[in-house]
Amino acid sequence: MDHIIGQSPSPTGAPAAGNMIVDGTQQTFMQDVIEASRTVPVLVDFWATWCGPCKQLTPTLEKIVRAAGGRVKLVKIDIDANRALVQQLAQIGLPMQSVPTVAAFWQGQIADVFQGALPESEVKRFIEALLKMAGGTMPGADLLAEAKAALEAGDAQQAGELFSSLLAEEPENGDAWGGLVRALMALDQEEQAAQALSQVPEKLIDHPEIAGARSALALAEEGRKAKSQLQSLQDRLAADPADHAARYDLATALNAMEQREAAAEALLEIVRRDRAWNEGAARLQLLKFFESWGSDDPTTGAARRRLSAILFS
Repeated sequence: MDHIIGQSPSPTGAPAAGNMIVDGTQQTFMQDVIEASRTVPVLVDFWATWCGPCKQLTPTLEKIVRAAGGRVKLVKIDIDANRALVQQLAQIGLPMQSVPTVAAFWQGQIADVFQGALPESEVKRFIEALLKMAGGTMPGADLLAEAKAALEAGDAQQAGELFSSLLAEEPENGDAWGGLVRALMALDQEEQAAQALSQVPEKLIDHPEIAGARSALALAEEGRKAKSQLQSLQDRLAADPADHAARYDLATALNAMEQREAAAEALLEIVRRDRAWNEGAARLQLLKFFESWGSDDPTTGAARRRLSAILFS
């Protein structure tokens, strides 16, 4: 594969990561950005010495570009030292009214733009979308996909090792933290799963994958207790279909047994009969199920629609 002159290709064909962060000028723009973007996606960070948000954003960009291992290049351009270039780019439609402005180039063309000091998670999504458009992925994305596939295939041991490897490289990867907790649960190591949750960075506490794993862990403990009373709960319901407490516990047991549709139906039945029972406990438990199962689970979508139909009927 062709590569940028003066750079050695990495094993994947991308230029070496060490050469992927440079200071650009109007004299080098064609080579550093336009020509380079024909081989690898290029981010151009337009900044200024007086710009406070720039001082927050640039280190974030550098961190993610380094993590990309040569799959994307970063060119930093001081707008005050390169006014002619800035004016030229503004004339072709690049928004240069404020900094920081980050423009993504691919195949010699502007592919996308964002302005302002975005959080690291959003910058990472921006770069991942750019790489996807260019037919590549972040290194961590490949490892994450492999870990998720292992977990879905029932190889929790391998999945846990892969999630741990990813976290060693990206300690703020919420998907990896959530996956590690679920892998530990699949290995019946709930104490270690709880310990992993306690180590999650505070900024990731509300990450969907982590919230889902947290709910799954709480439900697992509830489910064990309910499963031990399964026959008793079924007998109670047979004797009294209005025994909402028994139906609630039965739903928790069914969920622990991976009978998700039946678990959702049991809680929906309580909501149909008495939505205010125990201060809306059935609805709240169903929402916890949704969080644990994940928004992509088909049972979540179906049960959520049925819940909405009941509540708004």
